[in-house]
Amino acid sequence: MRRTRAALLLVLASLWGAPALAAAPTGACPAIPLAGADAAAVRTPSAPDAWGGPRTGKEPTLSNRTVAYSIDAELDPVKHTLKGKQALTWRNRSAQPVCSVYLHLYLNGFEGPGSTFMTEQRASESGFRSNVKTKDGEYGYIRLDKVAQGGAPATWTFVQPDGGPKTDRSVVRIDLPQPVAPGASTTLDIDFFDQLPRVVARTGYYGSFHLVAQWFPKIAVLELPGERGATAPRWNAHEFHLHSEFYADFGSYDVRITVPKDYIVGSTGALAGKPVEKDGKATHRYLQDDVHDFAWTADKRYAKPMVKTWNGPLGPVEVKVLYTPEYASNAEPVMQATIDSLAYFSRTLGAYPYKTVTAVVPPYGATEAGGMEYPTFFTADSTTEVAPGTIGRWMLDFVTIHEFGHGYFYGILASNEFEEPMLDEGMNEYWDQRMMTERKQDIALERPGSRWFGAGARITPFMMERLGANLGDPADPLGGNSWDRLSSGSYGTVYARTATAMHHLEAQVGTPALERAMKLYYARWKFRHPSIADLRDALAEGTGQPAIVDGVFDAFIYGTGRIDDTISRLDSREVLPLPGYRMFNGKQVLVGSAQLDKAIKARRDAWKAKHPDAKPGQGPFPYETVVVVRRNGVIAPQTLRVTFADGSKRDVAVTSSRSWQRFTFDTSSKAVSAELDPEGRVHMDRSELDDSRTIEANPGAKRRWFGDFAAILQSLFAFFSFV
Repeated sequence: MRRTRAALLLVLASLWGAPALAAAPTGACPAIPLAGADAAAVRTPSAPDAWGGPRTGKEPTLSNRTVAYSIDAELDPVKHTLKGKQALTWRNRSAQPVCSVYLHLYLNGFEGPGSTFMTEQRASESGFRSNVKTKDGEYGYIRLDKVAQGGAPATWTFVQPDGGPKTDRSVVRIDLPQPVAPGASTTLDIDFFDQLPRVVARTGYYGSFHLVAQWFPKIAVLELPGERGATAPRWNAHEFHLHSEFYADFGSYDVRITVPKDYIVGSTGALAGKPVEKDGKATHRYLQDDVHDFAWTADKRYAKPMVKTWNGPLGPVEVKVLYTPEYASNAEPVMQATIDSLAYFSRTLGAYPYKTVTAVVPPYGATEAGGMEYPTFFTADSTTEVAPGTIGRWMLDFVTIHEFGHGYFYGILASNEFEEPMLDEGMNEYWDQRMMTERKQDIALERPGSRWFGAGARITPFMMERLGANLGDPADPLGGNSWDRLSSGSYGTVYARTATAMHHLEAQVGTPALERAMKLYYARWKFRHPSIADLRDALAEGTGQPAIVDGVFDAFIYGTGRIDDTISRLDSREVLPLPGYRMFNGKQVLVGSAQLDKAIKARRDAWKAKHPDAKPGQGPFPYETVVVVRRNGVIAPQTLRVTFADGSKRDVAVTSSRSWQRFTFDTSSKAVSAELDPEGRVHMDRSELDDSRTIEANPGAKRRWFGDFAAILQSLFAFFSFV
């Protein structure tokens, strides 16, 4: 039986519980636009009172709560489905009535080839994370079954704010029966149904294991003038892109999770009382205020959780690690790295404000569930190699620290990961590697039975970041958004290139100034939503060196600058007397070569007799050394150090804004080497291999092994591009 297009649309609409088409109400409210598809790095600082102003600790709540979720969810672990009912209460912070709101339905990114996520994955030259293939029966979706306001049904329409395919269903506009007045709140009663995907990207199932994330209808953010560059109210509701993550309002969560009673549950927030058992099922209630997301896990294979208490500056914190038996050896390292992270981030940024943190070690076969963050809850890595000093242990510790760190940059600071991913992924990577450096967790390159790299060869955390930073040919500014980029590889530089740029900035302003500035940034913007401009201004104020901060941001955050300074010439020659006419007693006298050679030899012999221990390159005649520095790209503060045979050194500033600068030195001994950036402060330089030269061939030149073996290490470090 052939169906007409109109009939087919009606059938599809009935299947999904919504009209095929719905128009926004007219006349009742002024239109509120959506943030643009090209939204990215903000240059205008937010207003001082943005998001209700700074949270000083004297307020009754940690955040200026905008939304509250009360959710009942029941998991079918065999079909991997979830039935949910939620009451979503939202406060209109604007000064105008609101007739429509926008919800994110992230699970629809996995429903099939028509989503923006899947479309971008097909177009990507390197795909996403580990590129697990989704097979028939392994897709996922979220379905709205009911949306009502005060008992009156609402209508809804799927929209594509970024111009994605019309088949993308990750953003929906809800047209309300009644406008929400300025300052007023409204509650939406929503019934929804989830089909979880086989775990491929941040959420899903594998066997009895379930990571339930981005699983409920979540309201978008209404930004007001003075917030993240907005000049008028606007909805920030981007599609679910391949590399984008999330952005939401702070609020309160009261979630009741029903699973089979033999399943162990871990979740955002704290368990309120004992689970209630009925008919072979158990309902777990979790509460958490002042967060902007909620995720959980359930598995009947989890061992008894490892639980410890960390006594922080704001009181005790319950630390829990969930793991399956095959990875029991991972539990203690993950626990220790989490506790160490609580201490480090509390000391260097600000006190951890919550009462719980839960880490999940993904089971065998569910690698794609690893390396993901949610408030007070994250997934770590899993490995069979946990001995200290091994690559597996290094990765386990790093991923644990990295995902915990997101709890600060993604969680508490709550930047917009759609439009400014560097504020979370990049800044977090930078702070994580500072912690790894403090822990002295380098990567040992000499493996058992191998001498490829030389005894004791190691790579430091920030050397690792340079490998993935694409310093020579950056395609996109670090401040660009997550989807409008040349390639997945260019998005990946948000991690390593940001960490390297911030390490570079720290070297320019000094570590104490940088640490002071980061504490200011955190104190000023915690439980708000800072922009790149807000980070820039906090760093400028906190370091007291705005010119340096602005220079770094203009070059690397807002631009695609690169530094490529090289030593193109190093010559050092003995300045000997030359044959020719000399004036003696008013007459010109010819001094011939043979006569001059005899005099030079006599002088050298006499000098050597007085200096029997002199090194080669020293003698009775002066030396002239010429060094030429070529400058390409961004002009950065740079130092040239020339070392001479007698052990002396000369440091001079490279100040030219031209493409080259020549230096001439007249000294008593020969130069043996010239080196740019001898203190290692210019971390954004494209290559360190051309930063030094020696007069004599030197196969052990500074950091030579680093470049020689970079290609071998690339496969290892590619993992860190998307955690």
